[in-house]
Amino acid sequence: MSELQTMRQERSVLKWGGLAGIGGSILLVAAFVIVGVLVGAPSGPVETVMNFPEVRAAHMVEEALYLGALALWAIHFVAMYRALRRTRLASALFGSALGVTGLVVLAAGALPQVAKAPLSALYHAPGATSQEQATVVLLWQATQGMLNALLVTGLLLVPIGLIGLGVAALKAPAFGKGYGGLSVALGGVALAAAFALVSDVSEIAVVAMLSLIVFHIVLGWKVYSLSKTFSELAAGKEVEAIGRPDKASGSTDGLKPAPIPR
Repeated sequence: MSELQTMRQERSVLKWGGLAGIGGSILLVAAFVIVGVLVGAPSGPVETVMNFPEVRAAHMVEEALYLGALALWAIHFVAMYRALRRTRLASALFGSALGVTGLVVLAAGALPQVAKAPLSALYHAPGATSQEQATVVLLWQATQGMLNALLVTGLLLVPIGLIGLGVAALKAPAFGKGYGGLSVALGGVALAAAFALVSDVSEIAVVAMLSLIVFHIVLGWKVYSLSKTFSELAAGKEVEAIGRPDKASGSTDGLKPAPIPR
């Protein structure tokens, strides 16, 4: 593969990886808006099960947006590794690996509809007794507990990935101390919020998510802007290749010289 082709592929990775980070953050903000407007504040377990059919459609849209955001963020983490691997390979590799692993854990709990819809059907089934409904509520709480465990685990891993990428960015000339320090700071805030969730899952999870949103918007834009640099370098290489004399013939247009008549 030629150097020019390598630059073009690198540019494509940075361009779409940066846009993926920004797009994922936009999807997650949209998911928060849907929850706040159509679903409302969380209530007790009994009320949640009772009202589930009314907000099920909104939850389906919210979960689809959430899963899409996680998938796009994973692409951004890979692009960050590509952008930082030349400065600090270990930090860039470990940071992106932990970030993607955390996103996979979060994605495992991104579709609670799969587990909660059958429970809701049992609760609202014709002829369901109060004792059966109480049992369904307990099962609902147990299911939510497992989903919370996935949430907390993912929110513990992803911020560590942010810190690793931030350490790599500190020594990268294209990023510098500004972007590197911001990544480390956002990772620290998200990690502190995640540790608070270990003992009790509460609204502080929003703090961790907001930190991730800011990271992927700011660093996503930076990675996207780096693709323009690669585009300029590729254009320069292409011009250089066009004007380079042909080694075999010595001509400047790449064509073989006509034979000299004797």
